[in-house]
Formats: sequence, structure tokens, C-alpha cells
Amino acid sequence: MTLSQNTKFMISTAWRVCRTVLFFVVLLAIITTAKAAMELLLAPVILKKVETQTPFWELAATISMFGASLLLLSGTEAYFRQNALFGRIAVRQDLLRQIGNKAAGTSYPNTLKADFLNFQEKSYKACYDNTSPGEAFWNTLTELLTNGLSFLVWLVLLSGLNPLFMWVIGGTSVAGYLLGKSVNQWGWRHREEEAVCHKEMDYICRMSTGRVYAKDIRIFGLRSWLEQVWDRAFDRYQSFLKKRERIYIWMNLGELSLTVLRSGTTFFYLLTLFFEQGLSVADFLLYFTAAVSFTRWVTGILDQMSLLHRQSLELSVIREFLEWPEPFLFEQGRPLLEEMNQSYEICLDQVSFAYEGAERNTISHINLTISPGEKLAVVGLNGAGKTTLIKLICGFLDPTEGAVLLNGKDIRQYNRRDYYRLFSAIFQDFSILEASVAENVAQSIDAIDLKRVRECIRLSGLTQKVETLPDGLNTKLGRLVYEDGVELSGGQTQRVMLARALYKNAPVLVLDEPTAALDPIAEYDMYLKYSQMTHGRTSVFISHRLASTQFCDRILFLEQGRIVEEGSHKQLLDQKGHYARLFELQSRYYQEKGEEYGQE
Repeated sequence: MTLSQNTKFMISTAWRVCRTVLFFVVLLAIITTAKAAMELLLAPVILKKVETQTPFWELAATISMFGASLLLLSGTEAYFRQNALFGRIAVRQDLLRQIGNKAAGTSYPNTLKADFLNFQEKSYKACYDNTSPGEAFWNTLTELLTNGLSFLVWLVLLSGLNPLFMWVIGGTSVAGYLLGKSVNQWGWRHREEEAVCHKEMDYICRMSTGRVYAKDIRIFGLRSWLEQVWDRAFDRYQSFLKKRERIYIWMNLGELSLTVLRSGTTFFYLLTLFFEQGLSVADFLLYFTAAVSFTRWVTGILDQMSLLHRQSLELSVIREFLEWPEPFLFEQGRPLLEEMNQSYEICLDQVSFAYEGAERNTISHINLTISPGEKLAVVGLNGAGKTTLIKLICGFLDPTEGAVLLNGKDIRQYNRRDYYRLFSAIFQDFSILEASVAENVAQSIDAIDLKRVRECIRLSGLTQKVETLPDGLNTKLGRLVYEDGVELSGGQTQRVMLARALYKNAPVLVLDEPTAALDPIAEYDMYLKYSQMTHGRTSVFISHRLASTQFCDRILFLEQGRIVEEGSHKQLLDQKGHYARLFELQSRYYQEKGEEYGQE
């Protein structure tokens, strides 16, 4: 993406969000140029008045006019600069909103891609604060326009001088800029090297001071190991800084030499005009100041163009992230709303799936039909493909071969968000928010059906716990936001997730290890309520504990991504296959443990 394309993107965003941003860019450039010209002319004009022995009242009037003009221009510039911030912040916030919407609403497969996540992180950094390109772009554009206008004004002022002199001034200015650019380019080329050092140190700092790993650090004595990792990363960063500063010193010395050459040439040339052509002191001061300032405008234009180019590269990251291809259809897909009250049959037709970069399929050639209202269990050893199968059923992933069908139609044609509404789910990763119990269950702030919340809490077995909370259903969960918040145990949190899934009351209920954090009594209680919880809806149950599967109509035993056994609990035991052997091992383990505890 080119500089002009990114500039057009930012201008169009500002035009849509806050048009005054563009107005302030032009106005500030004009005011700043006028102020600089006024400051340049002030001393020479007053000096000329003194040289010509102008009457005092005229001299005083001139000084007053310049003073009032500068005061007015300075005040206006400060006022506009301050007010320009509000529009610029609004544009940056709009970019953040777009980035957030993309990150939150993107197709699930994108969240598994390292490149996508890297672009997401860089996009947020590009809009992190006032100095980030998402906002600083406008300041750079203003400065570039200011330097361009000032360059034209100064060019007119110096047009009467020797062209060779102008070439010397311009040449040394460009040479100084190129030296400075090489410094900036070195830093830009090695920014990833520096970023890696920062990332390592930030990571170690967060891990060693955060609460998440506090127990492990103390129990396993990880302090010395963490310090070694920190020291290694810090030493690498110090080496990088030393190398960078050595380069910067030589570059700065070269730039200083060019500055001395430019100033010396200007001074010598103007002294020659003073002695040979009778150049007045006022004109000497005017030309000398203008020549020095001229360099500032030349280098300013080049600097701002270079800065704008760098900012454009980071804006390109934002645009690439926002335009990242979506493998799923959303609003462009066929709506499912008109079919929401139907019964649903989900069919996997010769479905295979392999994760990006994987050497073999995680799921291989599965044919499966889930009938409306059926209670299906999926079991198997770790790595058998159970969770991947659920992700395919829920529409988080699309098959690499075959198709997932809803009532005989490929789900890829539907608005995927509509398809998600068909499912309630408990996944292994919890998503508790810093909000009240009722809000976490209802996933809403307004129009919460408290009667329904209480019923879902009852079915999930959390009523007794909620009754002991300070504010009942209004008790806040977590302590990151609320000081008086309550932290639930893993099992209690899992029950809140179950209540949330029940509250949604979607046609299909997916339970991925819903009892993993529950104690045996709580687990048994949930099994007793399983039929009541799943009444009138299809359910898919994943579990490592085979005793839980006997509540289901049909059980699938997965091995290496394939369905190797299928049937009811009794049928699979009678087959004396993989399921029966695993069930026997688990039963024997619990019996032996029970006998040991009985002997004690």
C-alpha cells in the first residue's frame, strides 16, 4: 500500500468521523508559517528603523504592531492546536473501534494464525496513544504542509542572492538530511531486533510479578531461573544499544560537520556582501537568519516526508489487518433467522480437517448424522480429535475436505453468526467477566429475566452458593475491576458457565468436559439433572470419564481422528472393544482406590 493510498484512507476516515481535523491541518500550517515569517522580519525591520533614525513614535508603533501580531498568531496557534486534538483523538478511537470489531468478529480460523495475531498486535500499537501513527499522522501532515509553505516564502526572500550560494545551502541541507535518514533507517531496519529484546523482558517482568505464576515461582523456586532469563535478555538488549549508539555518534559527527560548513559559508558570503556591496546590518541579519531557517525548512520537508513514509508503513499494517480475508460468510451469507424455530439435523459428510502446517489430518473422513433432540457423547483418548470435531460441528472451523450440513445444506452458505445462535456451549476455557452473577449468566446488562436466571442457577447446582453471596445474583465476580468482587472456585465457575448455556436455550447444547472441575458429588448431581437440562434440545457431550456417557443416546469413540466405535453404552460394552477396555480400566481404578480408602 502506497503513501498516497494510506493518506487517502486517513483523509476519508477523518472526513467520515470528524471533518474539522482536515480544517485544522490547513489552518495551522498557514498560521505557523505566518508566525515564522513575522518572527524572521521582526529584528531586521526594527534594526532598519534604528539605522535610518526613524522617529520614536514610529519605532514604537512598529514594535507594538509586531508584538500584537505575534501575540495574536501565537494565541490562535495554541488555541487551534489544543482543539485539533479532540478530532484527532476521535479519528484514532474510530480506528481502534474498527480494529476491535475486526479482532472480535473475525472468522475463528484467523484467530489461530500467527500472522493475523501479529498484525492485530501491531495495529493496536499503531493507535496506542497520541504519538502513535493513528493520531500523529495529522501532526506530521501539518508540519509537512507548514515546511512546504515556509520553504516557498523563504525561497522568495533569498531569491536575490547568488544561486551558487543557494546550491551550497541546499546541498549541505540535503546531505545532512541523508545522514540523518541513514540513522533512522538503521533503527527502522533493526526495530524487530529491539522489539524481540523488549518482548522477552516484558514477558519475564509480567510472569515474575503477576499473580498467575506466583504459586509456581514459590513452590518450584523459579526465581533464580527467571533472573537468569532476564539477565540474558537484558545483556542482549545492552549489546544492541551499544552497537546502535556507536553508529549514531559517527552519524551525528558527520551531521555536525555539515552544519558548521553551511553556517560558515553563509557567514563568509554575507560578510563579503557587507564589505564589498555595502549590505546593511539589517539585511545582513535578515539574510543570515533566513539562510539558517531555509535549511530548517528543507530538512523539515525531507524529515516529515520520511516520517510520513514510516507512519504510512504502520498505517498499512492497520489497513491490511482490517482487510484481512474472511474465510466465512457473515452479513453476505444467507440469513438463518427465518429457520430458527425448526428442528435441526447436523450431518458431517466425508469430513476431514488438518490444521495449517500439520503433516496429517486431525479428523479423517468422518460421516456422522446428529438427529434433532439426540443426546450424543464423544469420547476417546487425548489427541483423538474430540475438540476439533466439536469445532467443526459448531462452525468454528470449515472442513478441509467434505462438508458440514444443516438440514441438508452446507453451512458455508449461511451467515455464520446466525449459525452460532443455534448453539449453547460450555468450553474448557472459561469466559467469566468482571460483572454480576446475573449478568454473567444472561450475558446482558438490560432486560435480564431473573426468574429464568434462578432456574438455570438451580439446574447447574449453584443455588446454595449464590444464596451465601453478599448480594446474591447481583454479587460482582472477580477483583480486577471491583474491590468487593468474589472469586469462585473452578467448579463453581464451571457451573456458572453451565447456567449461561442453559439460559441461552439454543437448540443445540455442546458440553466440552463440563464436569472437569467438579468434585464427584457435584458431577453426579449434574448427571441426575442431565435429562432435565437437555430436554427438547440436541446435545453433544465430550468427556474423558466414560461413566458419564451412559446418560446419552449414542456414543462415538474416536481414535486418531476417526470414529472406530459407535453405539449406546450397553452396546459398546457388549462389543468388548476400545470403549469397553477403557471403561474397565477406569472402573478398576476407582474400585481399587475405593478399597484402599476403605482399608484406611
